[in-house]
Amino acid sequence: MATSMATNVKLTLEGEGDSFDSSKYRGMIGSLLYLTMSRPDIMYCVCLCARFQENLNMSHVEAVKRIFRYLKGTMHLGLWFPKFTGVDIMCFADSDHEGSLIDRKSTSGVCSFVAFCLTSWFSKKQTFIALSTTEAEYVVVGRACA
Repeated sequence: MATSMATNVKLTLEGEGDSFDSSKYRGMIGSLLYLTMSRPDIMYCVCLCARFQENLNMSHVEAVKRIFRYLKGTMHLGLWFPKFTGVDIMCFADSDHEGSLIDRKSTSGVCSFVAFCLTSWFSKKQTFIALSTTEAEYVVVGRACA
C-alpha cells in the first residue's frame, strides 16, 4: 500500500454503512496515536480519523484499517533513535522580513529534530505584515514553541 489514506475518500459525519463499536475504535485510534512518535508520516490521517470517535460508521473504520495495512507494508520505515544518544529536542526557526514583493508579508520556516532525526517542518507565510525583522523572528519563534 503506497499511502496511508486514500486520496479520493472524504470522511464526514454522514457516512454510509452500519455503526461500529466505539470502544474498539477508540482502542485502534489510541494504538495509532502511540505509534506517531516513531512514525510521523501517519500523524495527519490518524488525527483526522480521531475526530470521528463520537459519531462513527464503517467508512471511518475502513480508513483506520487502511492505516494498519499501510503500517504492515512499511515496517522498515520510521525514526531510529541511536542507543547511546540522549533524546534531545532541537528546533530551528527563521523568517525573511518582507520576503514577498507583492504583499510584503514575511515567510516563516521551522524544522524540529528529536535525537538528530527530523520529525516536523513547515513553511508558511505570516498572516500580517511585520514592521521589523525582530517582529518577524519573534512570530516564527512563537510558532516553533507551539
